[in-house]
Amino acid sequence: MEPEIDQFIRFLATERGLSDNYQLSTRRSLTEFAAWCSSTREITSVAEVTMPLISDYLATRKRGGLAASSIKLVVVALKIFFRFLLAKQRIERDPTETLNLPRIERYLPETLNELQVQELIESVNTAHPLGLRDRAIIELLYASGLRISELANARLENLNVEERILRVTGKGNKTRLVPVGRKACEALAAYVSTERPKLVKPRSSSEIFLSARGTKLTTVRLWQIVKERTRHSPLQTNVYPHLLRHSFATHLLGNGADLRIIQEMLGHSDISTTQIYTHVDQQRLKAVHRKFHPRA
Repeated sequence: MEPEIDQFIRFLATERGLSDNYQLSTRRSLTEFAAWCSSTREITSVAEVTMPLISDYLATRKRGGLAASSIKLVVVALKIFFRFLLAKQRIERDPTETLNLPRIERYLPETLNELQVQELIESVNTAHPLGLRDRAIIELLYASGLRISELANARLENLNVEERILRVTGKGNKTRLVPVGRKACEALAAYVSTERPKLVKPRSSSEIFLSARGTKLTTVRLWQIVKERTRHSPLQTNVYPHLLRHSFATHLLGNGADLRIIQEMLGHSDISTTQIYTHVDQQRLKAVHRKFHPRA
């Protein structure tokens, strides 16, 4: 199956323009399936794959402890792969045609309150080495609700400090404009004018956030920075980059922002993904009801 997988991944890259992370995730799902077929059933041809075979594989992965959300990713990868093969006439029938996506229980996202965000940001000592950079990272994550990959790939030429706008590339290589708040712009300006020039090396690229070696900060390193800064803050809670994105959306909604606008800022293709924040905001709605309803 490897030649077909390679061909399919090239299709995702060149014709669909999907991100490197999506390509890697899809390749991993398909390669693991192909390895299982070969080792347990001695099946190496895509033409031999059947619906019962796929069902057995998914059941095996479930028994092995794979989460429902991860199984869903595997199912999606298999469905689009075999749909591609059918369109290319590499198979006569799509074995995933009647395969349904597993139902996933949706959990309410955790958030920080506004005071906690303020305490986290203000705890970063900008007089310390890389303090300006790290404060700008946290400010921007919260101010614009960026995904960690979007932050890592944010470039200087796409930042307009005067207009307080940043152009980012999100999932599916889709670009969008996100607003950057006044305080985040101030933190960015301080970092870019004072600290970033000291980090630049001859081979540095134009990503906004650089390491001490002048290289682009990876998503892993950005995650670590947020965790390290949290440990030196007054907060006694687990803070990670996506928590700031959740907080960004929840606070916007809580202060009256329109859900469609929040969807656009977050780069969600489906409004149902954004609607989960309406559930997070139930506590505020109940408080308003208690305060203003005559029989509450």
